[in-house]
Amino acid sequence: MTHYVDLPGAGRNRSRSRKVAFAAFIGTTVEWYDFYIYSTAAALIFSHTFFPPSSNPLSGLLGSFAAYGVGFFARPLGGIIAGHFGDRVGRKRVLVSSLVLMGVATLLTGLLPTYAVAGLWATVLLVLLRLLQGIATGAEWGGASLLSVEHATPKNRGFLGSFTQIGSAAGMLLASGTFLIVRASISADAFAAWGWRLPFLFSIVLIGIGIFVRLRIDEPEAFLRAKAAGKIQRFPVAQAIRRHPRGLLVTIGLRLAQPAMYAILTTYALSYLVLKRGDATMALTAVLVGSAAAIIATPFWALLSDKIGRRAPAVFGILGIGILVWPFFWFLDHGNLTFLPLVVAVALAVFDAAIYGPGAAWFSEQFPIEVRYSGVSIGYQVGTLISGGLTPFIATYLFSVGDGSPWLISAYISFYALLSLIAAFAAQDPVRDGRNAARAAPAGAVSLDAEDLA
Repeated sequence: MTHYVDLPGAGRNRSRSRKVAFAAFIGTTVEWYDFYIYSTAAALIFSHTFFPPSSNPLSGLLGSFAAYGVGFFARPLGGIIAGHFGDRVGRKRVLVSSLVLMGVATLLTGLLPTYAVAGLWATVLLVLLRLLQGIATGAEWGGASLLSVEHATPKNRGFLGSFTQIGSAAGMLLASGTFLIVRASISADAFAAWGWRLPFLFSIVLIGIGIFVRLRIDEPEAFLRAKAAGKIQRFPVAQAIRRHPRGLLVTIGLRLAQPAMYAILTTYALSYLVLKRGDATMALTAVLVGSAAAIIATPFWALLSDKIGRRAPAVFGILGIGILVWPFFWFLDHGNLTFLPLVVAVALAVFDAAIYGPGAAWFSEQFPIEVRYSGVSIGYQVGTLISGGLTPFIATYLFSVGDGSPWLISAYISFYALLSLIAAFAAQDPVRDGRNAARAAPAGAVSLDAEDLA
């Protein structure tokens, strides 16, 4: 049963669609900037700032990545809460609330006392604020993607939905760039003592911009029509789980390989290089360059998915990730790190973006409008928790178990790629299915696309 027929109901006004896409991009960029500065700090600073001193560097790193993973555990909770209210009262209010929550949590993280000052209370407060960040991020993605997709037409919903996806790369670019600027501007001792706080404090400015932009957008007409028609569910989360298990499982499966590899490239590689080669400066530069490349490539893959379907680009990206991870770790161990930015740029722009770019539209197409926010948010966040949230911690553990060899980490990523490949073939692909149906129609028949059926 297909669920995409009502998606483009509000997409007839191009100016409004672009405005909403820009709002989704700005808001998501701000949210992910806040989320990623924590990731970067977890890899570089938090292991010896908020955790007990240890002679074994892996101990503090495991604790730091465990706190990092806590944010991912909270994301499904944020998705459930946002899904319930987003499907009942609207997308816009939930998205503004998520920005406020993220801003408060990030600002307070930049003001936290260290372990040397407050002891275990510093660790506890860090984890609690990471939980709030996770809830805010869990509420963010589903609503932002739906704002773009539900304002689009059938022919460009992948492209407009990709502006939400671009926000993730832009947030990482901004976060990495901010850390690089701060590190280059002050001494290493000053950065470790107080300089790492500056990117967290700077986020308050970005949050203000994001809230201002989001307050100026409208609810999608498709949602307003569903509300007027009495389609709103009293318990949309329960209905999504009960009536659309396939959509949920497909969305979860599609969120395994890409977030896991992304966590390796942008977070774990920083600490891996510190352990193996003594410095992560080139890794930060690589993340910066790779994120910039992904910003350019993501809309290309999304636009391609509007032409040939969602599945083909995703399968290409999944296969690439499953294979790439093996030579990537060899390169980290033995390669000339001058070329690391090029390697990461190829990984993010060619393989990661091929899956991530069409994702906003593809996940939305798995659910009907009355439970779409709930279904998309739960599936997306649960899959991301299983993969991206746990990957730095699991990779650190597998590195230890493997006696310093990364082969277990590579096998772990390849296994996720296999599961994502199965999900890709199980997912509905309305663009491809619609084109096949049009080709099979008798000569002279009138083709009804999603907009005609809405």
